Amino acid sequence: MGLISEVLLLPFAPVRGSAWAVRQLLNEAERIYYDPATVRAELARLEERLEAGEITEEEFDRQEDGLLDRLEFASRNSAGLGNGTAP
Repeated sequence: MGLISEVLLLPFAPVRGSAWAVRQLLNEAERIYYDPATVRAELARLEERLEAGEITEEEFDRQEDGLLDRLEFASRNSAGLGNGTAP
């Protein structure tokens, strides 16, 4: 039955390939988004913007909360996976 199903589903191969590529892109984007080094760099840039007067204290607090949430999420997930990347 495997060969028959492959032949019947052959017209859908481009869709399956596209879906795989989209999943890979999303996985990589999520890995970068939650990467602790990336989040720490964004926190440093945020602090520089505050010190330069580009943003208000309220805006800094709001953005900092979001970045710290990302960092906490990354730490929780890496510790749960046991991949040794937790601090």
